[in-house]
Amino acid sequence: MKLNAILEPQPGGGYTAYIPALPGCVSEGETVQQATKNLRDALKGYLLVANKRSLDLAQKKDARSISLRL
Repeated sequence: MKLNAILEPQPGGGYTAYIPALPGCVSEGETVQQATKNLRDALKGYLLVANKRSLDLAQKKDARSISLRL
């Protein structure tokens, strides 16, 4: 899977990094490398929570859950 991310330099130093396709998936870091690493960690957490929520909703609606490889 490939996602576009935005890294924005901040006036006080450091960078804010986010993935526009995933609202709320945001991180920051003092360097581009640190901001990128932190955003990868944020993405992992974002996807874990999204997966758990979708499974919870599927169970409540008596629906089936399947896995798709991208």
